[in-house]
Amino acid sequence: MEAHTALARQLGVSEELLDALYHIDQHRHLFTPGGLVALRFAEVMTTSAREVDEELWDELQVYFDDGELVEIATVIGLFNFFNRFADALQIRP
Repeated sequence: MEAHTALARQLGVSEELLDALYHIDQHRHLFTPGGLVALRFAEVMTTSAREVDEELWDELQVYFDDGELVEIATVIGLFNFFNRFADALQIRP
């Protein structure tokens, strides 16, 4: 996670928003409705990908078109790969 937050900082994400990611329910006001759905998608895809159901998919489609959904899922998948790769090889930032 350290490498991801460092990259986010370089891209201009505020410390307030980065901190809010650890307690989203307490800081919902900092996120857009689409952002909250995307974060939920990331969590479900990361912890139990087979549980991405039609209800979540329908909610995502309110905010994102098909191309954006492919891009979001790809980024989530890639970061999950990077995290597991780095963890397995004990690579530290």
